[in-house]
Amino acid sequence: MKKLLMMVVAAIMATVTFTSCDNDDDDNASTPEKSVVLNCMKPDYLKVGDKVALISPSYFTPMENVEKTAVVLRSWGLAPVVGPNVGKVVDGRYAGTIEERVSDIRWALNDPSIKAIICNRGGYGTIQLIDQLTLAELKASKKWIVGFSDISTLHGLWSSAGVMSIHGTMSSFLAKGGTDETSTLMRDLLMGKVPRYEVPAHAQNIVGSASGVLVGGNLCTFVPNLGTQADATKGKNLILFVEEVEESMHNIDRQMRILQMNGVLDRCKGVILGEFTDCGTEFQDANGQTMSVEAMLHNLLSKYHIPVLCGFPAGHGDINLPLVMGAPVTIDVRTNGATLQFDIAGEQSDVNTAAINAMPTPAATRIRMAGKRE
Repeated sequence: MKKLLMMVVAAIMATVTFTSCDNDDDDNASTPEKSVVLNCMKPDYLKVGDKVALISPSYFTPMENVEKTAVVLRSWGLAPVVGPNVGKVVDGRYAGTIEERVSDIRWALNDPSIKAIICNRGGYGTIQLIDQLTLAELKASKKWIVGFSDISTLHGLWSSAGVMSIHGTMSSFLAKGGTDETSTLMRDLLMGKVPRYEVPAHAQNIVGSASGVLVGGNLCTFVPNLGTQADATKGKNLILFVEEVEESMHNIDRQMRILQMNGVLDRCKGVILGEFTDCGTEFQDANGQTMSVEAMLHNLLSKYHIPVLCGFPAGHGDINLPLVMGAPVTIDVRTNGATLQFDIAGEQSDVNTAAINAMPTPAATRIRMAGKRE
């Protein structure tokens, strides 16, 4: 019996192929993540009369802001509907319990008469919702969701589900009247007018052209999502967008190096650096001069030999131009400026970002809306 067992084991061993950890070929082995390119569907553009849901997935927003935003949407010819749990406050900050905030998302997804979702505010809380939603239900609904800051988590979920979304302004800012170019460009995009951005030259740009799928958002929001179903950075051929507000330079560097160590930067074809609003200035260059966040990141990104477009006006600044997350995009960075275009269907419209002006927003208001402090 023992002899028979040994013969069986020998036969099994003869059929097994062992791969040595020292095999040089292993270094070039592709993982499933590296072989995937995100392929997101574009939701239908809106038309006059369409319903748009207003929900609060993160921190609460005063109902006064929500009501003012509803007035703006009506002026655009849209029909706003407010989530059943909007207006609630839990633990002094959240716009309802986890279950209530998820319920409002599902309410908007499952109502076929609702064509798009605009978030009222960011702050904090969407990371609590990651495992409460399924990618299948997001894909089945295929609706625009609009927001930024903490809503970057939802953009990651939408992209992972294969649905495009809009990194754009929310009720916290639309309530100011909705006539500024940040707001009207978002309105136009929702209704099928796709911007092609012309961006001024920046001293920290890295010249080059690249195409890929746009992912990212608020750095300290999406980096903790690595490895979850809200992680849209798993694939290859990425164009990474990054913005931040009131973070130290060393924490921005830390988050970027986490991306680096997870192989995200290796999978990027290009990088877009947005606004770094009220961020730290604790580092100095070789001449003892204060270093900008862009200069610090230039040093980190230069070894990848990919184009880097700096100073794109999106994030927590006064101008927050809309971006289609999950969309195929092309960036062309030159010594005299740069372009960013979305390779999706729609009426193309040239937008010179240098010509856009905005009423200044007090720094305290921007930071409060971002949820950094009250």
